[in-house]
Amino acid sequence: MTAPLKRLIESRYGGRDLPVALVLPDGGRIALSPRPEVDVIVRSWRGVKALVAPALGTLARAYVHQDIDFTGSAKRALAVAESMAGSITAGGHSLGTGIRGIWHRRRGNRPNIQHHYDVSNAFYRLWLDARMVYSCAYFRSESDTLDDAQEHKLDHICRKLRLAPGETLLDIGCGWGGLIFWAAQHYGVEATGITLSANQRDFVAAEIAARGLQNRVRVELRDYLDLPDDVQYDKVASVGMFEHVGIRNFGRYFGKIHQILKPGGFVLNHGITHNWLDGTHLGSGIGDFVEEYVFPGGELTHVGRVIGGLADAGLELVDAEALREHYAKTLWSWVERLEGNAEVARAEVGEEKFRVWRIYMAGSAHAFDRGWLSLWQLLAGKPLADGRLPHPLTREFIYKN
Repeated sequence: MTAPLKRLIESRYGGRDLPVALVLPDGGRIALSPRPEVDVIVRSWRGVKALVAPALGTLARAYVHQDIDFTGSAKRALAVAESMAGSITAGGHSLGTGIRGIWHRRRGNRPNIQHHYDVSNAFYRLWLDARMVYSCAYFRSESDTLDDAQEHKLDHICRKLRLAPGETLLDIGCGWGGLIFWAAQHYGVEATGITLSANQRDFVAAEIAARGLQNRVRVELRDYLDLPDDVQYDKVASVGMFEHVGIRNFGRYFGKIHQILKPGGFVLNHGITHNWLDGTHLGSGIGDFVEEYVFPGGELTHVGRVIGGLADAGLELVDAEALREHYAKTLWSWVERLEGNAEVARAEVGEEKFRVWRIYMAGSAHAFDRGWLSLWQLLAGKPLADGRLPHPLTREFIYKN
């Protein structure tokens, strides 16, 4: 088997000096450089096929199904995998507005959310921070720990929204309640969180009772489209759920936010975007892998289209901040923590799901590092009847200690 495989491998990778040694199913070893840094272990003929015609999505599938393995960290393996696969581009509109749009209509948001979030709270606790915040952190310095950076992020959002005692805050997609607890305890607001994950709802409800915050914090198992039309909030936050909305649903999403926001109120939309203007998913099979294994129904677009969606709904953009590097750091922190708890994670969710999460988060971190993806916090307001939108003239209020 080794001789013909060696010829195939050399025809694909010859002369590229990749820091890889391939370990073949029969034990043969092919070094692609004089100084290999990563061993890629091929365990089956399907693994061989993935390496002969590599794409990042194909390699990720092969890893999940144990057709290939690698030594060392996922961070190093992803850099090597990109070198093996070659250039990465964005996928075009046809997939985003066709297949993925149909997926949104057919399945709806609830099963998509449950697929991703209803794994087990114990699994998420292995690699998230102490507050269980599953979204991009905000690193004020290189020395910040993940716990520090997540607290900075929660406070950063509250400052941008200029939360004040007695105001009402709605958190769309509240996760495990990090923001609503922070806002209630540090800014004195009445906070409501909604989620489509029963695991998250139950966790937050138990925390509300344990903290004695029943009069100031609520959590509901509810789709944002099902929010009552006659209840309005002073401020709205949407942190890390926007990726589930779908481009064709921007009108309903931002329209609903406009409807439930009081005149003069503000919304902060925190979500992942593409850095390709016309892209809807990452190429090299990455988007298809994420759709199948991680985020069914997820869809991304360029920030320009998101800003357009805000404007179409009558919401005025007043601040935009890119946090691409912050999400790369966040994701690599999660990957390192997951890898450090690998055996416990495998016992909790099984080998395949552990592999899905490891390669998905590492691949996402790599994409943010490479500039394929970004993360934007967009602050917008609902103007008063006379067109005014009172807010500070400068951004000093966000950063002032």
